[in-house]
Amino acid sequence: MLLADLGADVIKVEEISKGDDTRTWNPPAAPIVPSAPVESSHLPPESAYFLAINRNKRSMTVNFKTPEGLEIMHRLIKKSDVLVENFTSGKLATMGLGYEDCKKLNPRLIYASITGEGIPCVTGEPDRPPSKVGVAATDIATGLYAHGAILAALLSRQQTGKGVWIDCNLFETQIAGLTNIASNYLIAGQEASRHGTAHTSVVPYQVFPCRDGFLMIGAGNNKQFKLLAEKILDNPALVTDPRFATNEARVANRAELINIITDALQKQDRAHWIERFTGLG
Repeated sequence: MLLADLGADVIKVEEISKGDDTRTWNPPAAPIVPSAPVESSHLPPESAYFLAINRNKRSMTVNFKTPEGLEIMHRLIKKSDVLVENFTSGKLATMGLGYEDCKKLNPRLIYASITGEGIPCVTGEPDRPPSKVGVAATDIATGLYAHGAILAALLSRQQTGKGVWIDCNLFETQIAGLTNIASNYLIAGQEASRHGTAHTSVVPYQVFPCRDGFLMIGAGNNKQFKLLAEKILDNPALVTDPRFATNEARVANRAELINIITDALQKQDRAHWIERFTGLG
């Protein structure tokens, strides 16, 4: 979709009997307009999910398990710059559409494979089961990695005249996206754990309840914590309290500090606290 946004002519090849599964991932769905083609009258309304991730694309259905369908795909491949597929690893190779097959048809082809795996082990509350993120963050991130790799491959092709096979998967994207979580383990042997909305290495940095709602508060350094204690909470003693004077101390005494902040915030409505935060930088 990002390539289409940049002006590429993207043709989406869908399953022949019903199209992409996400077309029917509703509710919600877009209403069927009176001017819709008669040929599509038997189809359900298109889901908001499908429409969100398929803008600027053209669609077609091809049964490439048949010789006729495979020939259609071969003709497309011969004149395409990029092929993106998300079948089970190795599946297309058994159907005559693997990278080596396509490379013979078009040596300049950029062939991008995106395969799925997932690990929700660091998301959720510490005393609850693992939870998934509210949106398909890993899927989106993998697509962004693939997008960047495809653009880099197109630039490389200008110099070499050759296409490449780009192999992306959700598991490796999540490993790359662990950033400080992975570094904590590699450097200190500290295994990942769930902290809800809180940060592993920075305290306070999480959602707090107010009297009528919630606020996300993050104090990423001692200066910001000083502002929070003195200007927001009216509790300057927190700044010099040995339990909270440094971030390392605040992490070690996380529970005590979170309780103090929570008790203070629950005395007022969210609008009150937002007003106090406004302009402090």
